[in-house]
Amino acid sequence: MDNSILFSRTPLLTGHDIEATRQEILHYFLDTFNRYESLFECLANEEAYYKKPISLRHPLIFYLGHTATFFVNKLLLVHLIDQRINPRFESMFAVGVDEMSWDDLNDAHYDWPSVSEVKAYRQKIRNLVSHLIQEAPLTLPINWQNPWWAIVMGIEHERIHLETSSVLIRQHQLAYVKPHPAWTAHHQTGQAPNNELVTIPAGQVTLGKQKDDAYYGWDNEYGQHHADVASFQASRYLVSNQEFLAFVADNGYQQAAYWSEEGWAWREFAQAQYPTFWRKQGHDWQLRLMTEEVPMPWDWPVEVNYHEAKAFCQWLSQQQQQNIRLPSEDEWQRLYQYAQLDHPSASQRCEANLHLDYAASACPVTQFQHGELFDVVGNVWQWTETPTYPFTGFDVHPIYDDFTTPTFDDRHNLIKGGSWISCGNESHHSSRYAFRRHFFQHAGFRYIVADHQPLTISSRYETDKLMSEYAEFHYGDSYFGVANFSQSLAQLAIAQMGNRPAHHALDLGCASGRASFELAKHFQQVTGIDFSARFIQQGVQLAEHGVLRYAICEEGELVSYKERQLRDVDLHQVRHKVSFYQGDACNLKAQFTDYDLIFAANLIDRLYDPAKFLSTIHQRLNMGGVLMIASPYTWLEEHTPRANWLGGFKKDGESFSTFDGLSAILSKHFRLMSEPQAVPFVIRETKRKFQHSMSEVSFWERIQ
Repeated sequence: MDNSILFSRTPLLTGHDIEATRQEILHYFLDTFNRYESLFECLANEEAYYKKPISLRHPLIFYLGHTATFFVNKLLLVHLIDQRINPRFESMFAVGVDEMSWDDLNDAHYDWPSVSEVKAYRQKIRNLVSHLIQEAPLTLPINWQNPWWAIVMGIEHERIHLETSSVLIRQHQLAYVKPHPAWTAHHQTGQAPNNELVTIPAGQVTLGKQKDDAYYGWDNEYGQHHADVASFQASRYLVSNQEFLAFVADNGYQQAAYWSEEGWAWREFAQAQYPTFWRKQGHDWQLRLMTEEVPMPWDWPVEVNYHEAKAFCQWLSQQQQQNIRLPSEDEWQRLYQYAQLDHPSASQRCEANLHLDYAASACPVTQFQHGELFDVVGNVWQWTETPTYPFTGFDVHPIYDDFTTPTFDDRHNLIKGGSWISCGNESHHSSRYAFRRHFFQHAGFRYIVADHQPLTISSRYETDKLMSEYAEFHYGDSYFGVANFSQSLAQLAIAQMGNRPAHHALDLGCASGRASFELAKHFQQVTGIDFSARFIQQGVQLAEHGVLRYAICEEGELVSYKERQLRDVDLHQVRHKVSFYQGDACNLKAQFTDYDLIFAANLIDRLYDPAKFLSTIHQRLNMGGVLMIASPYTWLEEHTPRANWLGGFKKDGESFSTFDGLSAILSKHFRLMSEPQAVPFVIRETKRKFQHSMSEVSFWERIQ
């Protein structure tokens, strides 16, 4: 291949030469747009555009229109254009099918336009974007806030679909595809190597891009992540078809013991007997490539989903009596460091089967050496053990807020290294693409041997309305100048303690745990208890990882995503002093006793028997200890039977307040330390709806 016609690399977005940047981005756009259209020339007839290659995806006519529509929808958001080109297309082609499950079929009917109509539409988009690149105002650098980010985003988005559409074409029936000179496969093949182990020394990895990075990135690439990676051994080569054949021949697909529960359910549903792209004819094996079937190249990497890769590792572990598994994302990054690799050169072919620099398929696993290893990048993607998760400091980009967040569900695993067709941003080691574990990409794997298990970081965002509201109430922004309620109460409680002992505090009805952490600034140990295990999990997440992620309602179905860290509120140094438990305040376990402070914020009017709670709580408190009661006294029968209300009604013909009821019960064992005071709090429901309430706070000292 002539290096002068390399498929263009993702451009630098920094610099000072505006006209040179315009020309580079224009070339990048046209090169991508043309290559994407040439991919669809591999379809043999018009029927191939409308027949689904797999039931879980749209037909290919959708993907031909989708990447063009993406430009329009994003350019509108950044006001580089002010009107649509074809409203019908820009609705029909806007949203793809999210493959939620391997048995989640989508049978929706679409009145698809003709191929010629879609091609004509694409030509309009080509002209529109080309004109914008040449004429729209441009300032450098192109960063998240720059409207030109939408242009580069559209190009990189089409490069992603260049790869995913090639997989769909590969899954099409052969009758629907045809050879194409721009999409010719490798033909080299030989004897597969015996795999060996290479020792990778321990090291540190630092991941995450800064917002001023010189290259385009997707939102999940930004933030910070640091990890110490213990030494491990890695297979020198990607697992070849030959190496995987031993698993198939040993009936690996018939033995549930090798498979995870999820993996075995997929295998049973799919009735898989061997890899999806393998074909068996008598005793002979063939391999399905994008537009043809060829005799099995045994020295090429096997292409499988995560479940198959994981099952192979379990089988090999049993065969060799070693702990064999897939690498984590951090361990793959150590491989990249160890091989001393870098981004693809802008002027020379990759030293890897990457970026369409060679041919339209995988190649022998022995062809591209990277130090002691082969194919650390390129050839096929490599499955990892890591479900994708946001780095610390993650933020969504406002014009594409659902690119990554739907994958933060602990069901999408990261793939690393790129394949022969991975181009642009995909070819950078900082890219973080994740797919459901049953998904087929141009993906294979290498295995590692390690005594330790990889660290799994939960990626879930709390989306339940109540849980998210309380996460925001405890750790989010302040509204209308009202200070954080939990922090304010904790400061009042600490002040009331004076010189009293501060060994142990109990936060009853702790919800998401903010007050527990605040109290830990003063107390040696704090116990947080709540009836709701779901609330407790938020506190546990913060105590263990120091970070909480949640989605809050803006309006209707629209949400925004938030990340809060204990470090942001100066509580990270006390998290080891806090423990959370699920419990019933009216029926606490015996172990919860000997406290110097009992903190009950907005609790009593949510109890089924508040009098029982108040009449026994002194037994949990040390003599001279302090009880704090805070409540808006909002009595509701859904929480507390009417007969159990402490006040808020007429008694003997006179008004009887909740504070009257509190005093009547607590005076047997407590003295009121000071007059009650009102503390305001605000709970955000939506961007434009808030609850603004007052809680009455009283402090009581145990005297007997």
